[in-house]
Formats: sequence, C-alpha cells, structure tokens
Amino acid sequence: MMATRAGLDAEAIVQKAAELVDKGGLAPLSMATLASELGVRPPALYHYFAGLAGLRRQLSLLGLQEVSIQVGRAVQGKAGDDAVFALAYALRDFARAHPGLYEAASRAPDSEDREWQMAGQEVVATMIRALSAYQLSDAAARLAVRMLRSVVHGCVSLEYIDGFGLPNVNNETFESLLKALLDYLASHIAKTSV
Repeated sequence: MMATRAGLDAEAIVQKAAELVDKGGLAPLSMATLASELGVRPPALYHYFAGLAGLRRQLSLLGLQEVSIQVGRAVQGKAGDDAVFALAYALRDFARAHPGLYEAASRAPDSEDREWQMAGQEVVATMIRALSAYQLSDAAARLAVRMLRSVVHGCVSLEYIDGFGLPNVNNETFESLLKALLDYLASHIAKTSV
C-alpha cells in the first residue's frame, strides 16, 4: 500500500473535491486534478476511493446530506405555502452556493447502492413532510416533489447560463412558477375534497 500524505484522509479529499466541483463543475473533475490540488500523486487517492466513480459517489452523498440539512432547517415550523416557498428557496440557495455539489446530489442513485438511496430518500421525505398540509396521496406528493425540483433546477440552470437574457427576471420567474405549483396543489385539494 502506498504511503499517504500526513493529514490526508477521505473527508479532506472529498472536501477538496467539493471545492473543485463548485468552481468548475462535476464533469471536469479528475483524479489527476484533485491529486495535484492536494499535493499527492493520483495513485494515493485510490487508497481512499474506488476511482473517480467512487469519489463522485461520495460527492453525491455529501451533497444530499447538506441539502437535507438546509431544507430541513428551512421548513422547520412552517406549513402550507410558506413551507413550499421555504423549501424551494433553500434548494435554490444551495444550488447557487454549491453548484457542483448540487449537481452531484441531483444525480439518481445507483440502484444497487443502499446508502446512496437512503440519503436521497431522506431528502424526499423532508420535502414530502413540507407538503403535508396539502393532504396529498403518496403518489401525488412525490409528483409535487418532482415538479418542485424541476422548477428549481430549470430556473437555476437558466440563471447559470444567463438564459433569460433580461435583467431582474430571475426572481419574478421563480416566484411565478412556484405560485403556479401552489395553484396546482390547491386545485388538487379541491378535486379530492369534493
């Protein structure tokens, strides 16, 4: 087994990788670039991870853990429309502050990876609890979560590339889409209570 640099551990490596992906995106990350940033040779990283795929998995887990904490705090003590707005803004704020980790956390987990699936399910469960005031069926709540994620992801992606091309429309667009989602939820409640 190759000697490792003093002070280098899996957590430090993942944190450095998170910094790199937040600056440059997930796709350009390589073991060679990361090793260079850490002042080690690339083979030293394989002591900690099963290659780039293993490192990306760890970034996904870290991103999901941080998203879970952030959205959990945002929705605590809130219900109904306030909870949906808090949830959406927390997710958008995380995506803006940590674009690489957000990208890693947004990836669907490997179907064989129980830990990764559980981390994703924890985030979804927090989001479903935030929707509890709407009294949705499990299927309808999961659809609402996918819709909310799509609103956030679409807006963040377009903002990132200046896709709207107009000044001061990002928040207006985001809030309008959230209100449309809330209208959908309200109409769903009206239909199921008849």
